[in-house]
Amino acid sequence: MLKAFLLIVVGLAGDPEHAKTFQKWGANMAEASGRLGVPPERLVYLADEPGEGAKNVSGPATRDEVGKAFEKFGKQAGADDLIFVMLIGHGSFANGSAKFNLSGPDMSAADFNALLTKLPTKQVVFVDTSSSSGPFVQELSAQGRTIVTATRNGAEQYAPVFGGFFIDALTSEAADADKNKRVSVLEAFNYAKGEVARAYEKQGLLSTEHALLDDNGDKEGSQTPGVAGKDGKISPDGKVAGILSFSAAGAGLPNDPKLRALYLERQDLERQVENLRLMKEGMAAEKYQAELERLATALALKAREIRTAEGNK
Repeated sequence: MLKAFLLIVVGLAGDPEHAKTFQKWGANMAEASGRLGVPPERLVYLADEPGEGAKNVSGPATRDEVGKAFEKFGKQAGADDLIFVMLIGHGSFANGSAKFNLSGPDMSAADFNALLTKLPTKQVVFVDTSSSSGPFVQELSAQGRTIVTATRNGAEQYAPVFGGFFIDALTSEAADADKNKRVSVLEAFNYAKGEVARAYEKQGLLSTEHALLDDNGDKEGSQTPGVAGKDGKISPDGKVAGILSFSAAGAGLPNDPKLRALYLERQDLERQVENLRLMKEGMAAEKYQAELERLATALALKAREIRTAEGNK
């Protein structure tokens, strides 16, 4: 039976507000790992500053610990197994080099490539949800690797909202477009990309992030994998990503349809708050504060509605 291994790295965030969001994303992914077919012994969850009461954290997010995780997976995984790596946090780009920011020495795309080349598996999924992550595609692209980045280049330096939606897609049934009870990497990518566009449109902002996916080793990511462009040609990317998948995870939500709908509505409001905080740098202060207050009020009302519904059960 094929096995899946999962490495989650929550690095530096840049400020406490972003840190809280990134910590939540990492915790959500780690919490869902069991439902996705990754048992505790095949999960490594590294966090720079774990939130209060954080579970499943294996150690600090440092260069040394990342190296140890790759070494562990290299010894445990077989050629036909899948290794999934997810980076959450802040990235930077300078002097032609993209880096993922960690406590202590940062890790460049070249650093990660050196670790990936030592893995025995034929399939690796590497997802970098940080800012300035686009150059990771060119550096890491190779046969047997599916690379996803939240930005298309190093100049997109604002904190992306893509990661939250991508994790939502993997850990729920929302992105299961073909309803086969599994969410492929391609389905998660397309779902997250669509939600990113809606999030920026909702705030009346031009998008400062454009995600890429590469899975054919040509060192060129696509913003529309598996889709025909204006010239009628279908993107060469997307075939492998459309096959690689975790199980869809609807667990954790109530079975009652009305209560389930309320929970999903609350999750949507919570995601809107997280996205708003990440978009703060590109918004007028007055607009940001007004929208934050509106969402906080809506969340409070939704929580009361849920408590009432649960009390009537």
